[in-house]
This record gives sequence, C-alpha cells and structure tokens, in this order.
Amino acid sequence: MNTTALIRPAWTPATIALMVIGFMVFWPLGLAMLAYIIWGDRLDGFKRDVNRATDGIFAGCRRSADKANCWGHGSARTGNVAFDDWREKELVRLDEERRKLDEMLAEFDEYARELRRAKDQEEFDRFMANRNKSTAPTTTTDTTPKRRGGKPNDNLLDD
Repeated sequence: MNTTALIRPAWTPATIALMVIGFMVFWPLGLAMLAYIIWGDRLDGFKRDVNRATDGIFAGCRRSADKANCWGHGSARTGNVAFDDWREKELVRLDEERRKLDEMLAEFDEYARELRRAKDQEEFDRFMANRNKSTAPTTTTDTTPKRRGGKPNDNLLDD
C-alpha cells in the first residue's frame, strides 16, 4: 500500500497541475500553490512554533486572570482577618479615587472641547468678516466706451 500523499510539498505532476490551474483561475491561488511546493516542507515546524507561541500567550492570560481573581474584591481570604479588612477598605478607597479621576478627566475633556469649539468659531467669524469685506460691492463709475449715440458700446466690432 502506498502511504505517500498525492499532494505533498514537492514537484509532482499533481502539484504542478494544481499550480497551473490555480494561475489560470485566479493568480493568487497559483502563487499559493507555488509557495506550498517550495516551502511546504517547513509548514510542520512553523505550525509547531505558532502553537507554542500562542499557548504561551494564552497561558500568560490565564495567569493574569488568576491574579486578578486573587486580588479582586471577591478574592480568597488570606487568613489574617485584620489584613483582609484593611485590604478591602483600601480597594474601596482606590475605586473611589479612580472614579473621581475619571470624572475629572471627563470634565477636562469637555472643557478642552469647548475651548476648541470657541477657537474654531472665532476663526470662522474672522474668515467670514474678511470674506464679506473683500466681496462687498464697491461704488465704481461706468468706464465702458460709448457709441456715437450716447449708448454703451455692446459690440466693439460693429464700428
């Protein structure tokens, strides 16, 4: 019994045919098949490295989640009642400080937004004043040449 795969990362008739068909159908498919033929033997090591890296990342997330649960409000008691009470009071105080800081940040953001709006309004008003000043109608005298009859000359080529 033959245990080799029909499509493997090598120059076999099947892979060459798939590559050619891929280029004819949609060129990125042919390019992907070419890359598989050339570098496909490295995929096992690549998959192993990616799996190891993602396992490490998610293991770190699990450790972080465990620490958050340990130091959160509903955390496990240490056995020292005085320390646990003090820690609970400090966490409540820190939460209150965080809430106050968030409120102050929101107030400052609103103040900065209002300053920007006022500055934009001032610049817009100045622009409109300059624009209106430059486009204001001015009184000019009629300097068009007159025809012999005293009428304005509409067509200079008639003379």
